[in-house]
Amino acid sequence: MFTGLIEEMGTITALDPSGEGALVTVAASLVVEDVSHGDSISVNGVCLTVTESTTSHFVAEVMKETLQHSTASTWISGAGVNLERAARVGDRLGGHIVQGHVDAESTILSVTPGERWSVIRFSLAPDIAPLVAHKGSITLDGVSLTISAIGRDWAEVSLIPETLTATTLGSKNPGDVMNLETDMIARHVLRLQEFAPEGSSA
Repeated sequence: MFTGLIEEMGTITALDPSGEGALVTVAASLVVEDVSHGDSISVNGVCLTVTESTTSHFVAEVMKETLQHSTASTWISGAGVNLERAARVGDRLGGHIVQGHVDAESTILSVTPGERWSVIRFSLAPDIAPLVAHKGSITLDGVSLTISAIGRDWAEVSLIPETLTATTLGSKNPGDVMNLETDMIARHVLRLQEFAPEGSSA
């Protein structure tokens, strides 16, 4: 489990085929300080398992499923990524509960700079839109954010200066694609509704 509070930006140095999946190598400094084999690290919102590490990088497995349903398949050497180690029991939950299970890819529709912040509008697929609510939580490329405006097929988040400088979201442009994870509670509520008796609102 993660909180969506990015610890550092790393750099992809390699994405090598491995069976039906791949092995990704990420240059980093902070998240590798106490990492061990088998630990989880969120890479742009994707929960990956560390297979080896040094003081300057780590290697993680990327499953076929992940390559098919996230931006992981487009990672190239030199690309910046948001990194977060798995939360420990007792840590402050500064963001929200993030699983690192990407629901969909989302395309940036517009970026509107402000005097103190920037607003990103991004697309919502029809099956994702019901899970996103105004003032609700969402994860974009691993970053915990609050929905500031919403439509039927789009939503917006407002990025403070800290988010713009401490994550890759500050360099995003219209047309860029991000990993999107909806709020875990919203997913469960929607699933429960599928089994509610006909005519029931629960």
